[in-house]
Amino acid sequence: MNLPPDFPPRNRWGALLAQLPADQVRTAAAVLMLEVVDITLPQSGLGLMHLSDSALNDGFYLGEIPVARAHVRVKCADGRSGEGGAVLLDDRARLARAIAVLDAALAAQLPGWESVATLVAQGLDAHEQRAQTRRALLARTHVDFSLLGQEEEDE
Repeated sequence: MNLPPDFPPRNRWGALLAQLPADQVRTAAAVLMLEVVDITLPQSGLGLMHLSDSALNDGFYLGEIPVARAHVRVKCADGRSGEGGAVLLDDRARLARAIAVLDAALAAQLPGWESVATLVAQGLDAHEQRAQTRRALLARTHVDFSLLGQEEEDE
């Protein structure tokens, strides 16, 4: 069985899984019953956000952002294996590792991948719901400046 054609691409899976409660993601990774080997140890820390000035193209640092990352190899009982990774704008290394495990299981379609696909779909729904709420908030704060330049003719 394969993923449906309208399923989100792999480069979005981590972000969509991060939309779900962390406990739900960690539990789903633990339930898969896979042997997990860390290729790189899960890490969290601060990253510097580097931007370039648009006028002079000079580089500057906007600020620090929390970053967590993990890279794992997973293996199931029948010997099949896969690799997964996650980089999150978050400081929870355990969450990044759990998302990396889920990424590997889904990409290699190891036992339990269907439940991971369901989680990704739930993450997409949560993302769409947040985006809709954000759009509604922006619409409520929309200001029409087109009338400001017109003079009143009520003299």
